[in-house]
Amino acid sequence: MENLLRPLIVVGGSVVLTLVIGWATDFLLRKADERHHETQLWGLLRRGRIPYQLVLFAALLRGSYDEAQLLDDRREGLGQALTLLLIGSAAWLVIRIAGAIVETSYSRYASARAHRDPARVRRVRTQVTLIMRVVSAVVGVVATASMLLTFPAFRAAGASLLASAGILGIVAGVAAQSTLSNMFAGFQIAFGDMVRIGDTVVVDGEWGTVEEITLTFLTVHTWDERRITMPVSYFTSKPFENWSRGTPQMTGIVFWHVDHTAPVDAMREKLRDILRECPAWDGRAYNLCVTDTTPSTLQVRALVTAKDADDIWTVRVTVREHMIRWLADEHPYALPRVNTADAILPPPWENGHRPSQDGVPPQQRRYHGSARPER
Repeated sequence: MENLLRPLIVVGGSVVLTLVIGWATDFLLRKADERHHETQLWGLLRRGRIPYQLVLFAALLRGSYDEAQLLDDRREGLGQALTLLLIGSAAWLVIRIAGAIVETSYSRYASARAHRDPARVRRVRTQVTLIMRVVSAVVGVVATASMLLTFPAFRAAGASLLASAGILGIVAGVAAQSTLSNMFAGFQIAFGDMVRIGDTVVVDGEWGTVEEITLTFLTVHTWDERRITMPVSYFTSKPFENWSRGTPQMTGIVFWHVDHTAPVDAMREKLRDILRECPAWDGRAYNLCVTDTTPSTLQVRALVTAKDADDIWTVRVTVREHMIRWLADEHPYALPRVNTADAILPPPWENGHRPSQDGVPPQQRRYHGSARPER
């Protein structure tokens, strides 16, 4: 009977203590979150309750399974499994806690500077994202190494592995040259402020927004809902357009081809009226002028401004559509036309023919009977 009750008491006690301590900790975090609305830390820490309970359960069971006398013939294997579970859950918990702290710090920084310096906020967001990926990778590597060191065979081979670390490092560096170059390029992008999450870029003729930056690749979300994934080394070795670099304010251009009789002054006044009714126009500047001429049309250019790339697109299409509609309704003669009038033929004597006395060229005269002139 004792052999049955002791394992039940140890295992059951570990489970009950884990649930009780986990529930109490979650209750305290929830109360702290309700009291302190100015910070997200306590709410974010609640995301780590699962790894926290795994750490408690593994630690309690690892410290008491000897007393329970569970599986005496497999005691070493059971202890090894509990140790691995403890290391893995502890690493998971550390990543969750670090993520909560970093995300809380970024949220405070972003809320304080979102309106004053949005470019700086995007830069910090990019750096925070890459830092969290590095922290996760480091914690994962340390946890994996710790798990391997719990095995006696790997512990005995540690000295030889360290002795050959230089050769292995050279071989690994040559084999993973492209991966390492992308990784260093990711750090260069994060801390060199070349491109940030949320920036509007043009890459290989594709216009989109930077959606994700990792240590090895970058994802661009295009305007037509596609995702373009590119290696980060591309942005450190080739030119690209970054419309959000510095200030996000932009100037857009709209072209029309109109007839030579188009009322340019009236078009300039109509442009002002259209922009005043367009919410996307930031009110900084506008202009309309004739930039070129052809034998059949005038090229008219309008300059408009907006606070960012999305709004400048809205302003351009709005101005283009309303101006064409206004010209068609109020000044249809100003739209481009194709001349279809009949051609005026030159007088026949301009082609080398001399008119006769009656005005009819000799080659067009009709003769009746034998009355034909002698040559």
